Amino acid sequence: MLGWFHALMPQEGKFFELFVRHAEAVVAGAEALRAMLEGGEAVERNYLRVMEYESAADDVTREVLIAVRRNFITPFDRSIIRSLITSMDNGIDQMQKTAKAIRLFDVHSFEPEMREMADAIVSAAKLVKEAVSLLHVLREEGTRLSGLSEKISKIEGQADELHDIGLKALYQKSGTNAMAFFVGAEIYDHLEKVTDRFDDVANEIHGIVVEHG
Repeated sequence: MLGWFHALMPQEGKFFELFVRHAEAVVAGAEALRAMLEGGEAVERNYLRVMEYESAADDVTREVLIAVRRNFITPFDRSIIRSLITSMDNGIDQMQKTAKAIRLFDVHSFEPEMREMADAIVSAAKLVKEAVSLLHVLREEGTRLSGLSEKISKIEGQADELHDIGLKALYQKSGTNAMAFFVGAEIYDHLEKVTDRFDDVANEIHGIVVEHG
């Protein structure tokens, strides 16, 4: 009878649980994307896994946005919660776009720098998961959270360097094969955008530390 009332009671802890669930999907998606870049038969098998984890992340995002509307009390300002979960979801959305591009162009072999960028994506995803798992103890772990944000941003910078190195090597390797260069450049661009999205997450987390730490 009073179920509707309890549903409207403060559930701050639920937000932290949802952030972690989303981050787990992001890590799994990043690992599946990295596995795609092993090439060969791994491409199709892990493409399906990326799609699965992206869908799971979308479900969590919807749950967060619904909880923001329904709860009187939230751990942070509603706009901050929406910005954080959106930035996280943009990361795995970009992974999905990367996987789709690989499948669209029927790519089954990858350059070393592409795999290194995918390794960087996995590392950044794990740092995001570590960071969001600390948000419920923000005041005690503010310094650690700031350090994690810096590490994510550093990874993004390293990925930018790999992008430039890989693109130059691809240009030299492709020679007159313009299509090979175009396809490879597209994949490099998508991979770089994933790390850019993680840098956005790092900025959101840093903002939360500054505002609420």
